[in-house]
Amino acid sequence: MKMRRFIAKTSHEALRNVKEELGADAVILSNKQVDEGIEIVALASNEMSSLVNSPESKFVPTPPPVEKKEEVLSVINPNIEVLEAIQQVKKESNMSEALALNIINEIQAMRHTLEDQLNSVAWGSLSQSKPETMKLMRTLLDAGFSPLLSRHLLEKLTKVSNYEESLKQTVALLTLNLRTATSDQLIENGGVYALIGPTGVGKTTTIAKLAARAVIRHGADKVALLTTDSYRIGGHEQLRIYGKLLGIPVRSIKDIDDLQLTLLELRSKHIVLIDTVGMSQRDQMVSEQMALLRDCGTEIKHLLLLNATSNGGTLEEVISAYQYNGIEGCIITKVDEAVGLGTALDVVIRRKLVLHYVTNGQKVPEDLHAANSRYLLHKIFKPIAENSPFSLQDPEFALVMAGYDRNSAAKPKGYAEASYE
Repeated sequence: MKMRRFIAKTSHEALRNVKEELGADAVILSNKQVDEGIEIVALASNEMSSLVNSPESKFVPTPPPVEKKEEVLSVINPNIEVLEAIQQVKKESNMSEALALNIINEIQAMRHTLEDQLNSVAWGSLSQSKPETMKLMRTLLDAGFSPLLSRHLLEKLTKVSNYEESLKQTVALLTLNLRTATSDQLIENGGVYALIGPTGVGKTTTIAKLAARAVIRHGADKVALLTTDSYRIGGHEQLRIYGKLLGIPVRSIKDIDDLQLTLLELRSKHIVLIDTVGMSQRDQMVSEQMALLRDCGTEIKHLLLLNATSNGGTLEEVISAYQYNGIEGCIITKVDEAVGLGTALDVVIRRKLVLHYVTNGQKVPEDLHAANSRYLLHKIFKPIAENSPFSLQDPEFALVMAGYDRNSAAKPKGYAEASYE
């Protein structure tokens, strides 16, 4: 048996030498990095076969007496070189895997760097060849729209030659895809509605505003309020004050049996509004609360409240957490506190939610407005201040878009990519 060592500058070159000397079926016993490059220890396949089939390899000695130890060792000795080589392979296999992993990571890092550089150059070139397109893209991003939706919109435009005309087309496309309910459709249709959403989004105040509209339209005897919020100090008391001012009953719900019985008693009401517990969208109790609303035996429609001041990632999480039982529609709150509405509208469009109302203050019922897509979309396109830390300069814009190009293929879990008209 004759093992051969091959040393070359690269693993590819070393493997090629192995194949040339020992054939394509050669057995690789080990490989490692040395000062000269890569070292491979190999054995011709026919030698390995003869070794395996040799009488010595099949010999199974009987338990020998102590005095015959030298004789046993002499039988094993012909194969000792192979055994040592196998042990060496085992020791070096972990090193080889780690080396391969490091090489893969370095290649991926180089690839990402190269992609970013090429994308940056491409965006810089596009800004020179199609300045109107780039200006429109920046307008959409500055308004709070995601790069994903902005790209879809630009792809739908027939021609981008004049910025003002293209912006009008973009607004028209957004108007077409922003689904809004007709004025007071919810109040007119009636039914049982649960207002859901995270802590501090404005559920209690919004319920009071909706209840006031319902009382004006249908009378106090046709409206009732429920609350499942027994955690927040004074939460149900605030709703009771609103109920007393409007002259409508307010019930506190403890469990599913209580909810079933209460809804049965209130079946003659035109509309019943339920104020739910406010909690983080990441709280495991969200699923318990949704199960309570789902399993009570009465159809309860869910209205999701979205905070206009939240960023896009947070709004995505909120929708994913509360969409388990289906969402009838949404209400955007705290519009008066938000710098812009683009981010909230972006999520509503991509998730294909029906927008019923927007709220812009604490006054009941004045600060509740039926959603008007044309008004909302024309309202959001305004330039941000030049000294704003969120205003991108031209080189920064190219770098940001280059990074987005590389990561756009990977969508976050639960991320919905809608089809647009």
